[in-house]
Amino acid sequence: MTHAHPATDAADAAPRRTTKQREAVREALASSEEFVSAQALHQSMRQSGSTVGLATVYRALAALAEDGEADALQSGGEALYRACTPSHHHHLICRRCGRTVELEAAAVERWAGQVAAAHGFVEPEHVVDIFGLCAECAAAR
Repeated sequence: MTHAHPATDAADAAPRRTTKQREAVREALASSEEFVSAQALHQSMRQSGSTVGLATVYRALAALAEDGEADALQSGGEALYRACTPSHHHHLICRRCGRTVELEAAAVERWAGQVAAAHGFVEPEHVVDIFGLCAECAAAR
């Protein structure tokens, strides 16, 4: 799995127009506690009576990720999304059920800065996602 991060200048971009469809996608994503594909989110929305189309779900999720309102991971060639907090954070993700915990890790921040500086880099950015099995999935093995 790889992690996509929002463009660094997303905050400088003009705000996007809020539509009923985009708000419906945002709300549906917020109701999921794990990373979810556009197709799975669309199916869930349809089961709840939404008429938002799949293409609109894809566009809305991409925009939410670009604007920093959602985290995006690539898994098996498919983008997965999760609503996230606006502050910089990392993830602990269960490989089996997708349970996700947001983490703040000051030690990682220091390490990233030190490694960048040691190689002459400035303004480092990084993404840290830790994959494993949650306690429930590990117990079910």
